[in-house]
Amino acid sequence: MWSAGNRMVKYMRKIINPFSLLLFVLLFSCKKEGQECVLDNEVLGIQIDFELERLEDQFFEARTKEDFSYLLDAHPLFAQNYLQMGTYSERDDLIEELLWANKDTLLIDLYQEVRTYFADISELELELRTAFKHIKYHYPEFKVPKVYTVVTGFGSDIYLDKDILVIGLDYYLPFEHRFQPPDLPLYITKRYQREYLVPMVVKAISTQFNRTDMSQNTLLAEMIYYGKSYHFTKSILPCTPDEYIIGYTADEVAACFANEVMIWSHFVENDLLFTTNPFEIRKYVGEAPYTDAISPDAPGRIGRWLGWNIVDDYRFNNKFSLQEMMLESDTEKIFRQSGYKPRP
Repeated sequence: MWSAGNRMVKYMRKIINPFSLLLFVLLFSCKKEGQECVLDNEVLGIQIDFELERLEDQFFEARTKEDFSYLLDAHPLFAQNYLQMGTYSERDDLIEELLWANKDTLLIDLYQEVRTYFADISELELELRTAFKHIKYHYPEFKVPKVYTVVTGFGSDIYLDKDILVIGLDYYLPFEHRFQPPDLPLYITKRYQREYLVPMVVKAISTQFNRTDMSQNTLLAEMIYYGKSYHFTKSILPCTPDEYIIGYTADEVAACFANEVMIWSHFVENDLLFTTNPFEIRKYVGEAPYTDAISPDAPGRIGRWLGWNIVDDYRFNNKFSLQEMMLESDTEKIFRQSGYKPRP
């Protein structure tokens, strides 16, 4: 039966002595006081070089070629990396495109909506700063990117490289808003909400630490890859509910835990873990509104959720650091050493 459960219950079943409790706290870098999640002061005390700049205001306030030329000079990494100025034969060609966009009435309307909904982004700024501190705690060599917010006209949601992070705020307007990302199915656009933004950023950052072996092309390898990404994100955002990390609803997350035995049995009984059939793999880790091979009520990408549980157990049962866990590319080893078993 597809009903309720939760990730905390899964871990509390493991906590049988004070050492296990300590490990649980260290693993997720936060403490529970009543219903409130309190972040570790050691992490919060880390000093980082963090800067967020709202470019959408500057670009829509620009009126002339000289204005845009000044902006390109003032933000060279944004101009070169994000706007790809080097791909234009002439700098003026890029400026002409920006001038055209600046006068587009629909884009102006979209900017005004973003300006209204994101009038104050101090909370977003704090969440990003805290996330970067957590990454720095686990990876002292991590270089915090400079963050820009923009209005893209639904051109890109998140752009990330080693120097900059660009966030298209127009993607994160409320779900009921009249402006929505075009050409995306409903079950995906529901994930483009304010609460999902920072987890999406952290998942994007996780790719630079997620060691993979491209020769491993099984369903299990895909499951573990995504499981490591979600585990990384939860470790960096320990107080963020699971649904905002994996992109399910709270009810879907609870139902997955309640039906974990049935889900796992389906994978085992159908010999799915080591299949290399791309069509079979896509059924369980590809984007879809539901996993109908299991149940019409089972959310899509359920193989990713199962991989997350396996990776959680791998780290929990072996006491690895986050770095050690992310560096392990042998997915069969991760599976064997996880000792994973569904919780009844």
